[in-house]
Order: sequence, then structure tokens, then C-alpha cells
Amino acid sequence: MAEPTAPLVLVVEDEPAQAELLRYNLEREGFRVALAGDGEEGLMLAGETTPDLVLLDWMLPLVSGIEVCRRLRAREATRAVPVIMLTARGEEGDRVRGLDTGADDYVVKPYSVNELMARVRARLRPTRGASVGQLLRHGDIELNGETHKVTRAGTPVRLGPVEYRLLVTFMERPGRVWSREQLLDRVWGRDINVETRTVDVHIGRLRKALAREHARDPIRTVRGSGYALDLDG
Repeated sequence: MAEPTAPLVLVVEDEPAQAELLRYNLEREGFRVALAGDGEEGLMLAGETTPDLVLLDWMLPLVSGIEVCRRLRAREATRAVPVIMLTARGEEGDRVRGLDTGADDYVVKPYSVNELMARVRARLRPTRGASVGQLLRHGDIELNGETHKVTRAGTPVRLGPVEYRLLVTFMERPGRVWSREQLLDRVWGRDINVETRTVDVHIGRLRKALAREHARDPIRTVRGSGYALDLDG
């Protein structure tokens, strides 16, 4: 039985067998689990419980998984909650659409339960480095590792959990060029198979969140190499 303080995972899945399989494996990992059988119920439970992570099926009755994800990102309370999309739609365009909507990860059915649990653990893993309370500054960007608040030129910046971990990585080593593979290792973890295209999607989100009128894009793209945080020059 999960501890009362264990992370709460909301599973939004309309196939009862799949939902019970996920519940069994999540509880075996020590997580608390809430189940919703359609998109409307998922949104209701997310509003009532504020889960630590959402496992979200793409094809749902009443409200689609894509729309559920969009609404979760529009709510203040669930804006930063990690969302993993579960879907049989494996085309690249579908994966990019899911990520662009606000999902943090994308798992194609049929999936390995062991890999999915690894992805869940990675999303709930405390952010290293700045998570211990460091205050990081670079240029006009400030990241408070204790409160997880980010500002640029004094204005609050709203980031999802993946974008936050990316920014922590960049701000710990400003100017360093990180390859996509290195960012995958640092942000997603060694035990997870994620396509490098996923890095580009989240870098795009981070750039958009940090964008300010007349201000430089702080993320530098290094052709053939990767990305760096660079506000100088």
C-alpha cells in the first residue's frame, strides 16, 4: 500500500484492462493512483486532487486526450504537472502534435510496462543541482532552486517540468554546448528511450517561455552540435 505522502499519478484511460494494468504497476512502484475513464472525469479529478503526474490516453470519450492536455496546461494549478501521453498513434506528426500541445512525453502502444514505469520515475525524479536550494543567475535570468521560480528581467517565467530541468542544466554551465544526446541523458535519464526530436520541441517551448520583446534569445543553436545558454556578446 502506497504511503499517504507518495506521489499521486492520475491515469486517464478508457480501456478498463489497460487502466487496471497501469494501476497495479504504479502501486507496485509505491505511487498512489487515481483512475478516470474519460476526458471529462480526468479534468474533474485533476482539479480536485492536483496530481503529481498524469498518464493520459490520446483517444478518450467525451474530451480527447489532446484537449485534456491543453486544458491542464491552461490551468494554474496543473500547468507544471508532467503529462505522459499514451497512444497507438505512432507517426512523427502525431508525436510532435502531442508534444506541442503540452505533453512532456509520448509513449506509443503497445508499450513496455517497465519502460513506462522508468519514464514515470524520471518525470517524478527531483531535479538535480538547483533542486537543493541554489539561486542561479545568468544575464537577466534568475532561477530559484528552492521555490522553483524563474524570472527574466524581473518578470515571472512559467515553465513545465521538462523545460525547468533543461534550464537548470543550461544555467549550471552557461556557455557550454550540450548535444541533444547529453541533454536527453541529463533531463530524461539514461534508462529512457526518447527521440532527439523531443529535445528540439522542448527547447522551442523553453525559448518561447523566455522570450521578451526586444530581448535576445538566450538559447544559442550550434549547428551540428546542440544548444547552449549564451546571453553574452
